[in-house]
Amino acid sequence: MDVTRKTKRNLRLQRYLFTLLLLIAVGLLAWLSTQYRLQADWTYGARNSLSADSVRLLEGLDAPLTITAFVRDQGPLREQIRELINRYQRISPDVTLEFVNPDRAPERTRELGVSMEGELRIAYQGRSERVQEHTEQAISNAILRVARQGERWIGFLTGHGERDPHGQANHDLGRFGAELERKGLKVQTLNLAETRTVPDNLSVLVIASPQLDLLQGEVKLVREYLEAGGNLLWLADPGETGGMASVAEYLGVEFLPGVIVDASTQLFGIESPDVVLVTAYTPHPVTRELQAMTLFPHAQALQFIETETWQVDPLLSSMDSTWTELDALEGRIGFDEGSDERAGPLDLAYALTRSLDTDAGTGEAETRDQRVVVMGDGDFLSNSFVGNVANLDLGLNLIDWLSHDDSFIAIHPRAAPDQSLELGRGAQAVIGFGFLFVLPALLLVAGLVIWLRRRKR
Repeated sequence: MDVTRKTKRNLRLQRYLFTLLLLIAVGLLAWLSTQYRLQADWTYGARNSLSADSVRLLEGLDAPLTITAFVRDQGPLREQIRELINRYQRISPDVTLEFVNPDRAPERTRELGVSMEGELRIAYQGRSERVQEHTEQAISNAILRVARQGERWIGFLTGHGERDPHGQANHDLGRFGAELERKGLKVQTLNLAETRTVPDNLSVLVIASPQLDLLQGEVKLVREYLEAGGNLLWLADPGETGGMASVAEYLGVEFLPGVIVDASTQLFGIESPDVVLVTAYTPHPVTRELQAMTLFPHAQALQFIETETWQVDPLLSSMDSTWTELDALEGRIGFDEGSDERAGPLDLAYALTRSLDTDAGTGEAETRDQRVVVMGDGDFLSNSFVGNVANLDLGLNLIDWLSHDDSFIAIHPRAAPDQSLELGRGAQAVIGFGFLFVLPALLLVAGLVIWLRRRKR
């Protein structure tokens, strides 16, 4: 074979083409070795996918989000949580899921205040929220709360024997204050005798069971704070209004004398008659997500006086088996007909709102809502009782609503329109008749036909 110049050129081209094809083959093998996942939700209503609100929420996060699930190793609960959180991980790779067995990590479980198996802890940029309900709405709401922008200052009035948000005594609010700070809120005490004003950056002012009367100048500052549109949480124990009768009159709230007695608490093993259980809630953003009862020891009843200034909503009410006891809680007690005692149901808390026109500094008036909650009990958030049933959840919801963070509950998960099958009476009769008579008759006829054919053979 003669090797010509043309032959050399063809061999050289073949080598180049072989090298190129080899590189392409190697590249294709590398591409095929990479895992590409394609997932599609074909269910009616896309029930297995996150709603548009949750997707926008995840896309707005700029830091890793950690979800810790306190679940034992055995049981289907772990897989259910994994499947739910996987919907969030498909949208954002920054969402991580960690499982903790509460039996193997009791100290961590106790430190974080985990009260039930399956509870989730959602942490983001040093803030955390707890979730006990395994739904998209509950989880997305918690993510919204930990991702809140800006500082929220919660001021607790002090100087008159109020409950201390950092105190560790049984009557103090140390555990509640710590939970507020865990949510990213700024908790501070406020002595009006020293500051002589209520700070403008305060989101909520909390007056928690003052043992001594406020000075007239301090009461005036509280009135001015309310008149300027400030939000207030007033926890008043029986017989202790802190000398703020004028504030109660301004709000249109009257404290009824006596202590509420609940005769049904003995059924739950509670010996003290002045412990009130609230098992049903009125529709309100504060109580909408509460799944358990709340407990109020040594509470007083409230009465609202009609005013044109405030819109009032009864927030908590006792059961029919309650009344206001005016005598000492000794010996055999009962409701006295014909006396000044009031029979249940009784209102324990009011949520007051009104719209105010304010000047935001631009020369144009803006309308915003002012919110106030008055409660006839402060013990339910104390260190002794805040861990009972849903007391802590109620307290956190109160602060969220008062600081205008109730929009967090506005996330609407995807609805599954085909979860139930509703049949009319006619359709039910046809189906029942078919299964009871038609289907057995067809099976009997088929059996007879087969028997006759085999007999003729």
